[in-house]
Amino acid sequence: MSVKSIKAGNLNNFFINLVIALSFFVIINAKSEDTLLGKKTYIKILDKISSKNELIRLSNNEEYTYKDLAIKSIKCTESEFDDNPEIKAYIQVRDLTKKDRNNVFVFNGWMFSSSPSIEPFDHPVYDIWLVNCY
Repeated sequence: MSVKSIKAGNLNNFFINLVIALSFFVIINAKSEDTLLGKKTYIKILDKISSKNELIRLSNNEEYTYKDLAIKSIKCTESEFDDNPEIKAYIQVRDLTKKDRNNVFVFNGWMFSSSPSIEPFDHPVYDIWLVNCY
């Protein structure tokens, strides 16, 4: 066997071992989706008439009644790859003053903490902002 073949074989083994070691490192340090999903969603509600705001903690998949609104957070997540993670939540809001209470959503969609104007909550009396996800 020539010396060149032995060196090439050793180099191939080194790269294979390096790839395996890096794969284990990535698997061990990767965040699972469960750690990115929050169980609680924090929103801030502004009453435009009284000019008072309140921080509300919502448990996911449970409906919370705030004055004339029924608010439900379905899912709350954080992005994992940003230095400043984006917090997003899927929120449903019903106006309880409407006659058809079960089928009327004044908001049904994703809210983003950094850009509330992407899909704004439009209500004559209340404003809602996404604050955090835990």
